[in-house]
Amino acid sequence: MSYGLAFSPLVPLTLLIGLAVVAALLAGLLLFSRTRGSVLRALALAVGLIALANPSLTREEREPLTSVVAVVVDESASQSFGDRTAQTEAARAALKERLDRVPGLEVRTIVADAGDGDQDGTRLFSALSAGLADVPPERVAGAVLITDGRVHDVPDTAAQLGFTAPVHALISGRPGERDRRIALEKTPRFGIVGQNQSITFRVTDEGAPAGARVGVTVRRDGEVIARPIVTAGQSTSIDVAVTHAGANIVEFEVPPLDGELTLVNNRTAVSIDGVRDKLKVLLVSGEPNAGERTWRNLLKSDANVDLVHFTILRPPEKQDGTPINELSLIAFPTRELFQTKIKDFDLIIFDRYAQQGVLPQVYFDNIVRYVRAGGAVLVAAGTDFIDTGSLANTPLDEILPSVPSGEQTLAPYHARLTDPGKRHPVTRALPGSESDPPHWSRFFRVIDTKARSGTSLLGAPGDKSVLQIDRVGEGRVALLLSDHIWLWARGYEGGGPHIDLLRRLSHWLMKEPDLEEERLRLTVQGRDLVVERQTMGDTVPAATVTTPSGAVRTLTLAQAEPGLWRATTPADELGLWRAANGRFTALANIGPLNPKEFAEVTSTRDVVAPIAAATGGGVWRLADLSGTVPRVVRVSSGERLAGEDWMGLRTRDVSVVRGIGLFPLFAGLSGLLLLLGALAATWVREGR
Repeated sequence: MSYGLAFSPLVPLTLLIGLAVVAALLAGLLLFSRTRGSVLRALALAVGLIALANPSLTREEREPLTSVVAVVVDESASQSFGDRTAQTEAARAALKERLDRVPGLEVRTIVADAGDGDQDGTRLFSALSAGLADVPPERVAGAVLITDGRVHDVPDTAAQLGFTAPVHALISGRPGERDRRIALEKTPRFGIVGQNQSITFRVTDEGAPAGARVGVTVRRDGEVIARPIVTAGQSTSIDVAVTHAGANIVEFEVPPLDGELTLVNNRTAVSIDGVRDKLKVLLVSGEPNAGERTWRNLLKSDANVDLVHFTILRPPEKQDGTPINELSLIAFPTRELFQTKIKDFDLIIFDRYAQQGVLPQVYFDNIVRYVRAGGAVLVAAGTDFIDTGSLANTPLDEILPSVPSGEQTLAPYHARLTDPGKRHPVTRALPGSESDPPHWSRFFRVIDTKARSGTSLLGAPGDKSVLQIDRVGEGRVALLLSDHIWLWARGYEGGGPHIDLLRRLSHWLMKEPDLEEERLRLTVQGRDLVVERQTMGDTVPAATVTTPSGAVRTLTLAQAEPGLWRATTPADELGLWRAANGRFTALANIGPLNPKEFAEVTSTRDVVAPIAAATGGGVWRLADLSGTVPRVVRVSSGERLAGEDWMGLRTRDVSVVRGIGLFPLFAGLSGLLLLLGALAATWVREGR
């Protein structure tokens, strides 16, 4: 409890000051002239002025407040290396014991980590600022950091802290630590399929002699493509071919350094999106038909497709002797297309094509070799497939998944997804397939065949196939056994998903990665990492996910839809994640290519030393303290707030007012009596 005196003048302050000056002059004249009663008159003037000032006695009830010290514990990924976690926990417990023995001290423990995966690097001072946001600066006695020293948000000046108190640091880890890391310096985001892209990387050895020769293993989509020998500390560039559309995952890995701290930064990866310059498609129509325009419109609507389309209007048997220079038709450049430039095409489509003597048998041999070497052929068959000129009677027969039986079925039916078709990415969840019958128009013809290989995706009544696909060597083949898909395009009976089906089929033939039957994908959706396994099987094994820090998580995949299994895990670390499921692996990088958290992992005192020195704090390495922490000392003044074996905290004398009392001295009867008494005293003196 404290007492004081407060004034609340009854007149304006300027007037009160003027009256005080006048009263002082009068009192001075009276005292100087030695007039009888001058002292009493001066006293009466003073009492009157005091009454106008309206003084009051005050009484305050104050409650002292505790001083606040923040203990910031670094729980970032780099703190898990070596025995840093054990050192940190021991230091936290010992420091808490010492601080609890200091009276009038409130300890706030603030845990700083990258648990949400949003920030790159260790940000202890951001966590410190957030933890003390509700504490007035005058209550802060100091802060103690328990960290490995790799802090990425150290303020440039002490003023940026927002309080005037020491910052101390207890450094985990041990001196002389060694680590090898590989970092990407220049990476492309996109690349044209079939062309090379240059990637620049650097191998760095910390705590080891510079200039060591290091072997680097370079993988593309899990396959080793190069093993260059580089010099540590120097930038190196390597050309990597973009082999397919979609994500090309290029991974770099270096062998461990003897006695190094961690292997987590010995590997890094980059995803290069392969973009096809132009998809070159050759469409050969045997004769004008209703479905020809469907194929042409579909392929021409894709700006990324370079279409070459020929319709055979004048087969050899229709020659009438008209001179060539008088014909308006373009001659079919068979030799150029099927011998010279056949490898330039990504897909060849035969639309109701029958042998008419236009293509020699040797060209079909070229097509077979083209497919086995990685090309793609789609046969859209009609009645031509059961005629004598059928493609099944050419060398193309050896790569077709089925052969015609010589019959056709002419009856209305709804093409339905087969069991494999419900799982295959070409037809899975095809719009309209969810209802029974499917929500698309009927077909009226199907060519009867005998299956030899491949997979049937669409079927007709009687276990007949409408769409078959197969892999041949390095290439792919598809066989469409109904020529009525144009009914979907024309909107007959509501139409059907011809665009979805034909586009997916074409891109599967051209090896679009997203349409592979067996595939493992690792993607980031919000704050979750999603593992997706695409398969034609009935079950899938559990997936293992390796975090950037090296921890392994086992995920049970649940069937999201036929042929697609999925599981999620929190994406709570920055860096390179790896998923494995059977023989399949997938990589995903969260955050920057070279996360700060793993860029430099050896412990150091140098990063936090400047801010500690600027605030008068100290920095100690836990390994040098023999399992204890410095003594805690309260310091009321002075700039030196740390010593070899002690850390100082500012003494704060802060309190809060809980109650206040006010007693006016000249209020009411007491003030009136005092004033009248002073005046009466002057009169009594004057009367003597």
